[in-house]
Amino acid sequence: MPQIDRSKVSRRDRQGREHVVRVQRTGAQRTISCDTCGWSRSTQFLPWLKAEEHLAEAHQATVEPADDKG
Repeated sequence: MPQIDRSKVSRRDRQGREHVVRVQRTGAQRTISCDTCGWSRSTQFLPWLKAEEHLAEAHQATVEPADDKG
């Protein structure tokens, strides 16, 4: 049985709203899905990059949460 790993990519938009894309890995296959709009896709390569691209293009969310403190 393949191991399932989960992680997420989160960014904030200009209004300070946080948007999250979750990455789930089962074997070599990865599924990425957006909590904000429900967008989802399967990919084998570079899921975190594709998640960042979705956040930037669909939600104009480019600020990493740790970057906007202080």
